Amino acid sequence: MELKTARLTLLIDPNKKAAFERLCAQQDLTPSQVVRQLIREYLAQHGVQYVASGLIANPSAPAGEAAAPEAKPPAKDGAPAPAKRRAGRTKRANG
Repeated sequence: MELKTARLTLLIDPNKKAAFERLCAQQDLTPSQVVRQLIREYLAQHGVQYVASGLIANPSAPAGEAAAPEAKPPAKDGAPAPAKRRAGRTKRANG
């Protein structure tokens, strides 16, 4: 799984989008999960290799695979290092 993400914006017919979202919900998947899978399959179909963002290439792994990310060292007091929070949009109440 990628550690970093980038936004991909696309235009699509509203009825096609609604049908896609309904199908994804029926399959208990998010539209983003399905689109990411489609992109991975498309890249593989065309022989395009890449290393997922944030992962270190593993020279001994088969083509297209990467090593797991290195674990973060514990904090000085021995407690696990806190996880980083991604900045994101928040919904605000009108008022």
